[in-house]
Amino acid sequence: MPINKNEITKEMLAKAMQCKNADELIALAKTGGIELTKEEAEAYMVELADVELDADTLKNVAGGGCYSDCKAEAWL
Repeated sequence: MPINKNEITKEMLAKAMQCKNADELIALAKTGGIELTKEEAEAYMVELADVELDADTLKNVAGGGCYSDCKAEAWL
């Protein structure tokens, strides 16, 4: 049964993006009650490798997430 991409949460996607290969993705999916074939997992790995981060996420990954939030607090 195909996965409904509208039901995938940000948390699920973040965990999936940490998988290094299709076997890890299959194991992760199984913990969530989702059965993936090797072919499906490999296809999803290709998709995950091509995911673009939005500006806010990219800023946080680059280590700048606290700057805008912490800057104002530093002056208090």
